Amino acid sequence: MTQITSHILDTSLGKPAQGVQITLLQQQGDKWLTLGSGTTNSDGRVADFLGSDDALPGGIYKLNFNLREYYEQLNTESFYPYADVAFEIAGDGQHYHVPLLLSPFGYSTYRGS
Repeated sequence: MTQITSHILDTSLGKPAQGVQITLLQQQGDKWLTLGSGTTNSDGRVADFLGSDDALPGGIYKLNFNLREYYEQLNTESFYPYADVAFEIAGDGQHYHVPLLLSPFGYSTYRGS
């Protein structure tokens, strides 16, 4: 399993959000470097952003969740075209799971396991 994973639960529908593109970025100075991306599967998960099990260095990372297309496909009005979730990792190889709980007019996140 790769070091950073994510999933999305659409709380307004009570099911996983399938087909959402998520991009993993790493902060380098005042810029963000794209490391990889994936599209959520039928379980709302992206399990591999990098294609490698190599440990990432400590630092600040973020996941960009592209929500606009998801809600357009559902023909549902929403307030957030995307959500950026920034977080810091220790660089010691531990696993970080960053879920998004989503509805058309709000979202929340936490560090999962």
